[in-house]
Amino acid sequence: MALASHRRVGAPSLSSRSRLPQPRTPLHLRQRAAPSPATALAALPANKEADVIVIGAGIAGLSAAVELQKAGASPLVLEASDGVGGRSRTDVVDGFLLDRGFQIFLTGYPECQTALDYEALQLQPFYAGALVWSGGAFHRVADPLRHFTDGLASLPNPIGSVGDKINVGIFRLKCLLGSLDEMLARPETTTLERLRAEGFSESIIDQFFRPFLGGIFFDRQLRVSSRLFEFVMRMLATGANCLPAAGIGAMGTQLAAKLPKDAVCLGARVDSVSGKSVRLADGTALTARRGVVVAVEGPEAGRMLGGAMQSTPSKPEPGVGTCCLYFKAAKPPSPEPILYLNGQEGGIVNNCCFPSTVAPSYAPPGQTLVSVSTIGTHDDLSDAALEAAVRQQLAGWFGAGEVAGWSHLRTYRIPFAQPNQAPPTNFSRPVALGGGVYVCGDHRDSATFDGAVKSGRRAAAALLAGK
Repeated sequence: MALASHRRVGAPSLSSRSRLPQPRTPLHLRQRAAPSPATALAALPANKEADVIVIGAGIAGLSAAVELQKAGASPLVLEASDGVGGRSRTDVVDGFLLDRGFQIFLTGYPECQTALDYEALQLQPFYAGALVWSGGAFHRVADPLRHFTDGLASLPNPIGSVGDKINVGIFRLKCLLGSLDEMLARPETTTLERLRAEGFSESIIDQFFRPFLGGIFFDRQLRVSSRLFEFVMRMLATGANCLPAAGIGAMGTQLAAKLPKDAVCLGARVDSVSGKSVRLADGTALTARRGVVVAVEGPEAGRMLGGAMQSTPSKPEPGVGTCCLYFKAAKPPSPEPILYLNGQEGGIVNNCCFPSTVAPSYAPPGQTLVSVSTIGTHDDLSDAALEAAVRQQLAGWFGAGEVAGWSHLRTYRIPFAQPNQAPPTNFSRPVALGGGVYVCGDHRDSATFDGAVKSGRRAAAALLAGK
């Protein structure tokens, strides 16, 4: 996560919804109908040789490929699935945009500001705050610097003390001090320990920080590195939390569009990597003249590379997971583009939102999309039992009659949403493994969109430099 020196683009001013480009309907259908840069497996080079082979068309792999392409290399991207984007893809179901797991894009990300065209993504912002369910009612927590009146009005509510809410504003300002490199070099603890050291009460930790950060890190125990916590808080303070109008998958689509049409090969599952040689699952052998970039999840990279990954620190834990359930509804409980959090112990739901109130293009006209997220994949529950538990909890939030009228669209169980990020951490792990092999992904930097983009850039730079 420690950011190397590069051109720092000023964070766009996105605190006002009116300043953002509004989606042009039907934007999501039009963008997804655009020509794809991907090719079929049959289009592999006839001589089975490429300049550079990049394995994985997720955000990290595409970032690496784009950097290589800009430098004059000719990357061939091998992707096992049927599309680009990796864990950040969007499906269209009955006219609704369903991101594969609830994901929010933070405009403050410095690497993304350079790599992505924000205007083309038509980023639509959430309200800078949340509604927290506690004691049988919702209570507002607002960013006092963006919603001053709401911030004042929330002071007497039961989500923490008045002192806690003032402390949130103070901590927000603290996160802006110093450079990112300095921030990431500070002493490291868990996020929970850091919150307690900053003087936050157990009340606001339990009612607000656990569900809010749990939705980001998929860990209500707040075991994530305090450095990553501060980084995310800084990103929230310097930009807006948004959804691309065409879905979170628009980022991968945009990066892939910067490559030649024959640069991405779908349905190409890699079995193993040995030096500059790549063997596909069907037995096909490919060779890279300059090097191979492995841009897949940490466990999968370890499988492909075997002993080569043992030379770099990588946590053995299987990562953290989540479930995301989508429903269609006649209307949202409020037109406000806000996040709803579970501020109580118990219950299966961690957070909920109505994406179509943020970006109307997420739902057909006159309909509403509901997104519900859990911590963990709840493998002990069938899909039907999981849906029933979610409906039962949300009936208390929004009314039994309303929730009963929702129609289930799809459930995503995502066992590996992020790698483990508990201390001790190294958010700038080596990307050059030797022998012409390089590796990138959110297991090399922070498990954020910014970390994925940065790791791809670092791997491309190392390959081009012949390190």
